Amino acid sequence: MNHSTHGLQSIAKSTGLTILASIGIGLIGAITVAQGIDINLTADVESTAANMLEAEKALHAKAYLGGLVFCIEALVAAGLFLLVQRYNVMLALASLIVHISATVLMGLGAVFAMNAAQVAGNEAYIALGHDSQLLLASLQATSDYTSFHLGLVLASFAKAGFFYLFLKSGLIPRLIAGWGIFASLFVGITIVARDFMPLLGSGTITAAFLASNLIAILALGVYLVMRGVRVKGAIENRVGMGV
Repeated sequence: MNHSTHGLQSIAKSTGLTILASIGIGLIGAITVAQGIDINLTADVESTAANMLEAEKALHAKAYLGGLVFCIEALVAAGLFLLVQRYNVMLALASLIVHISATVLMGLGAVFAMNAAQVAGNEAYIALGHDSQLLLASLQATSDYTSFHLGLVLASFAKAGFFYLFLKSGLIPRLIAGWGIFASLFVGITIVARDFMPLLGSGTITAAFLASNLIAILALGVYLVMRGVRVKGAIENRVGMGV
């Protein structure tokens, strides 16, 4: 294994670990601190806002976990770019920029959680009265919802670009890359389409696209950690593509 190949495998394994870490931290946060105070886990703005007013410490914890996920997702985007940029630098760069933009949008959830914690525990807001507090908390919840979903749309299309380059390069199995393209487009297109066709907002469809996306990202993370990238196949594809 030459120096270049060793470096590529190190990037692949590190990227795989960051992907799995992001999934793990997200799941831990959803189970431990986000229950009832995360509008992205429930569509009930009123109850979410009311719960926020009783969960100052949980909101702080959610904010810090969100900040950690933001940092990890930025590393994921950089790692994916480094792995595939040699196969189409323009598409890889576009995917990187869109992914980072999506990460920023979803990372705003940490800001809104911290804002809600201030509304719940700061005496200046308490003095405004419960109704005013509830209104302010509802605004934070709604802002979290919109920023997260817009970020998820952008992240999905960015990941579709990365998975396409994985498919063309041969760095990972075609099944994982192909499923990744399908799942990413499924998520992005469905979220946009359901704003115009409410029927697509059913719980079954939402569960289906979330599950397909989780499988794609988890499969990519596990493969990169366990196997790295398929350098031989990638070199053959580079020759075939005239790279």
